[in-house]
Amino acid sequence: MNNLKWLEKWYLSQCDEDWEHMFGVTVYTLDNPGWTIKIDLEDTDLENKVFSYLRIERSEHDWVLCKVRENKFIGSGGPLNLDEVISVFRKWAEEQSD
Repeated sequence: MNNLKWLEKWYLSQCDEDWEHMFGVTVYTLDNPGWTIKIDLEDTDLENKVFSYLRIERSEHDWVLCKVRENKFIGSGGPLNLDEVISVFRKWAEEQSD
């Protein structure tokens, strides 16, 4: 399953008629250029789990930064790194459920 499809399923699994009214997943573009994805972790199995800050800088347009702050996974990356950012979240989420 590709990372976007996995994220769709993860999001749907959080929807319980309450969570989706207060929390969610936001994806937007950056002007440097790049992407940011914010994923609310409150009231999920990932709430309060430890995530180690990740910083990968390959080039001006090939980079990834991921962290968890205030119960949100925040991942940013270059213009062709959105899938990689989702992959970082996916790997971490799957490790937490082992």
